[in-house]
Amino acid sequence: MARSALLNVMVQAALKAGKSLGRDFGEVQNLQVSVKGPGDFVSTADRKAEKIVKEELLKARPTYGFLGEESEEIKGTDGAHRWIVDPLDGTTNFLHGIPAFAVSIALERNGEIVAAVVFNPATDELYTAERGGGAFLNDRRLRVAARRALSDCVIGCGVPALGKRNHGKFLVELRHVMGEVAGIRRLGSPTLDLAYVAAGRFDGFWEAELAPWDMAAGILLVREAGGFATDWDGGATMLESGTIVAGNEIIHKALIEVVKRPVPAK
Repeated sequence: MARSALLNVMVQAALKAGKSLGRDFGEVQNLQVSVKGPGDFVSTADRKAEKIVKEELLKARPTYGFLGEESEEIKGTDGAHRWIVDPLDGTTNFLHGIPAFAVSIALERNGEIVAAVVFNPATDELYTAERGGGAFLNDRRLRVAARRALSDCVIGCGVPALGKRNHGKFLVELRHVMGEVAGIRRLGSPTLDLAYVAAGRFDGFWEAELAPWDMAAGILLVREAGGFATDWDGGATMLESGTIVAGNEIIHKALIEVVKRPVPAK
């Protein structure tokens, strides 16, 4: 596949940050047995990865804005472009030595995501996409799964963490979806969940209370793989509302209907 100069910049930033995370990931297992635990170590690894990504991206395009999980937003002087970055999506997995985490980088142009990179250094899987150019996994073109019935589908989801939205509401959503599908999976990294939808590994995905950096890159991956990614109302306010549903055209629509199904009256 041919990559634009901008996508190459993003790939190199993700690979460099991923290399740093990969080294730190190798130390996590040793830290599990310490009294203090690996929490401080992981937060340091997270900030270090963001510093690497920010330096690489702003060196290449110093006028672009920057929105990252670990630092204050930079507005930039360009006005049209913004980097949206999660240097370590799947922090809890990383903390426990589970190899499901990723560096996520998206480029937003005038409010639209136009390029995306997701890299899992633990598995050496590099997902890339550019608007109109398709989505790829290590240079292999991706397509969303073609299943047409929810009963045949494996669906990804996000479980609310401690302090997040009403757990009871999620349990209602989960009960509704479980009654319609072949299986449900929770990776612990929405970036990878959406990449898995793009790759056809998951047939769909839903979650709420996400930040822009949790899903910006994944949205483009799904769309460029022929899928749909919208908010829970079928609109385009994902980055503002924090809600997302993804899948092929049929599963996306069916999943929205199930997730939004009202709670039965007692």
